[in-house]
Amino acid sequence: MCLRKVYQRSKINEETVSPVVQDSKKQHLQKLRKQKRKAIQEYKKREVSTPVCNNVKIPTSEVYAPIYKDILTVATEKHRDMICAFYNLLEKFQQTKTYRILFHTTQPAHMLMIVAVTSTFMIINQAKNKTDIPRSPMMSLIYLSAFMMHFGAQMWMTFVSGLSLYFSIPRHTFGEVQQVLFPRYFGLNSFLSLVTLVIFVKLHPLCTWDTHLTIQVGAMIICFLLELLIRLYLAPPLLSLIAAKLAMEKAAGVGMEVGRHDPGPLAKCPHYVKIHKAFRKVHMTIAIGNLMSIACTIVHVLYLANKICVL
Repeated sequence: MCLRKVYQRSKINEETVSPVVQDSKKQHLQKLRKQKRKAIQEYKKREVSTPVCNNVKIPTSEVYAPIYKDILTVATEKHRDMICAFYNLLEKFQQTKTYRILFHTTQPAHMLMIVAVTSTFMIINQAKNKTDIPRSPMMSLIYLSAFMMHFGAQMWMTFVSGLSLYFSIPRHTFGEVQQVLFPRYFGLNSFLSLVTLVIFVKLHPLCTWDTHLTIQVGAMIICFLLELLIRLYLAPPLLSLIAAKLAMEKAAGVGMEVGRHDPGPLAKCPHYVKIHKAFRKVHMTIAIGNLMSIACTIVHVLYLANKICVL
C-alpha cells in the first residue's frame, strides 16, 4: 500500500508541473542532443583523417605535425609504412583457407618436424662422403654471425629482457609482450641453430670427427630439435592459455600487479584455477627446454673458446 501511494503522489506531481518548466527541460535535452551529434561528427572526421594499421590508429602529419624531421624520423616513418603494408598482406593471408590449414591444425607441425629430423640425418649422412672442404671467409662469416645471434638472443631473452620486464611492468602487459615475442624467439632460434649445424657439419666431414666433434654435433642437433619442438607444439597452446587468462582477469579487474601473481577473487574460480595450472605446466616445460638449449649452446661456446688462436 505504501509503494502505491508514493507512486500515485509522484504521478500527481509530474502532472502538476508547470508547462514552462517542461518546455525548459525539452530545450535543455535538445541542446544536449545537438552537442552530442556535433561531437560524434567531429570524432568521425578525425577518425577518417587518421589511418589504421593493424587495428592501431596512427596520427597523420596533418594532425600532429613534428617540429623537425631528421633522417631518423624519416627512416622510422618509412619503416612504419613498410610494417603496415606487411601486416595488411598478412591480414589478407590470415583470411584464406591455406592459413587456417597451416596454423589452426596440427598436420603442418607434424610435417615440419618430420622434415627437420630427416634433414638432420641427411646432413650427417652427406658428411660421410666428404673428405676435404675448402674454407671460404663468407661461410665462416655466416656461421659466426648465426651462432652469435643465437647465443645473444638466448642470453638477452632469458636473463635480461624477461626478468626486467616482469619486475617493471604490469603482469597483463608482460603477458601481451610474451604473446608477441615467444613465437618469434623460438622460430628465429631454431632457424639459427639449423644454419649453425649445417655449416659446422659441412666444414667438418665425418672422417675427421673425434669425441669432441661428436659432442658438438650432438649438442647442436639437440638444441635445434628442442627449439623447433617448442615453437611447433608448446608455444601455440601457451599463447591460447595466456589469452584465456587475460580475458578472465580483465573481466574480474585483476592482473595489474607488478612482479607477482595475485588472482584476487578468481582464486575461488575452478575454471580459472584449471587454466592457470595448465599455463604453469606448459610454461615450465618451455622454460626447461629453453635452459637445455642454452646449455647446448654453452657447450659449443666452450669448444670455440678452446679453438681460438688469435687472442
